[in-house]
Amino acid sequence: MGRTAPLSNEQELARLVRAHNRWRGSEVFNLLASENAVSPTARRYLASDLAGRYTLPVETEFHGERIDNSYTGTRYTDAIEALADRAAERLFRARHATTRPLSGHIAAMSALVPLLKPGSKFLAVPPEAGGYDGYAPGFLSSVLGYQVRPIPANGPAEPLDAELVREEIRRERPAAVLLGQSFVLFPYPLKEIAEEAHAHDALVLYDASHVLGLIAGREFQDPLVEGADVVFGSTHKSFPGPQGGLLYTNRSDLFREIAPALVWRVFDNAHWHRIASLGQTLLELERVGEEYARTTVANAQALGRELTAVGFPVQAEARGFTRSHQLHLDTARLLAEHRIRPGELARRWERNRLLTDLVGRIGTAEVSRLGLRPAEMARLASLLLRGGPKRGRVGAEVLAWRRRYPKLRFV
Repeated sequence: MGRTAPLSNEQELARLVRAHNRWRGSEVFNLLASENAVSPTARRYLASDLAGRYTLPVETEFHGERIDNSYTGTRYTDAIEALADRAAERLFRARHATTRPLSGHIAAMSALVPLLKPGSKFLAVPPEAGGYDGYAPGFLSSVLGYQVRPIPANGPAEPLDAELVREEIRRERPAAVLLGQSFVLFPYPLKEIAEEAHAHDALVLYDASHVLGLIAGREFQDPLVEGADVVFGSTHKSFPGPQGGLLYTNRSDLFREIAPALVWRVFDNAHWHRIASLGQTLLELERVGEEYARTTVANAQALGRELTAVGFPVQAEARGFTRSHQLHLDTARLLAEHRIRPGELARRWERNRLLTDLVGRIGTAEVSRLGLRPAEMARLASLLLRGGPKRGRVGAEVLAWRRRYPKLRFV
């Protein structure tokens, strides 16, 4: 009996991609707070001819000639970018927006580099209170030559104390206050913080990476209305677009500083297939964003109630669990009551086709896009309990249920 010839590398790559598409696209429930599903049309644009094109829209002078682009053949890419930027301005009710940033992290750099001088100080929520690690000392602040000081915070289950933050602003006199977290459950007392910051000539920067889709759907605070000067974030968490970033503001003076400072400093090419895909997502959310955001938050709150009802420890029960797409497990109680750490719990869930991260967050954005409603959260809570702390095998049940949702909603 002859042996089967080994797969070539190209065949193996094709097999892996097909397997991934099948696994993530139809065989699991994705509860990762940092991910979402891209609509079929937006995904199609990612695979268009735009994926291989390169252009550099920047006004410059070359050999005595004033040019606004280093390349020809850009008539459609220029129009695509303009359309996407205008859609972002409408959706977020902003005077200015750019869809060029390649990620949420680069969107943050796109605000910090032009607006804060080297050596400047800014305040940010520290990682131990749920803040983004990239803003911690030793990371982005060190790379860009800034000083960072912690915003007083007790973690995302507790609201920021506006007066403590105001006192910190008065004491530290920072150039900027940067609000935004990786673990985020509730809005900030933004008006009070912005009032104090502006009284001391400090900017208010708002990293909306996790809640951008909820802001678009009017289900979270509107940062510009409440006093933020610049808003930025990633476009693939509660915002259901391709991986990337965007930035917007109402302040024309700041945008005039930001726009020309991006090219050759933070990035050059802007990845036009991503901008087309992002533009499609922005247009979709103009039509269905409010229903999507309402469903996502309602699902998170309902799942919190159902998990608590079956004895699963979830933070912030007294405050209704969440106002975002996230739920946070009470990891101390999880260890005490169920003798399991969040990392091992996540691995058990993965074996049962339920995907979460290893740090105790559960997100409802993608399952809301699949069509799950608050009424289904009791069943989901039961599967999470039986497939996690109870060490049960529920993968087949999850697979049969998941296959009842073959198409995305809110597209």
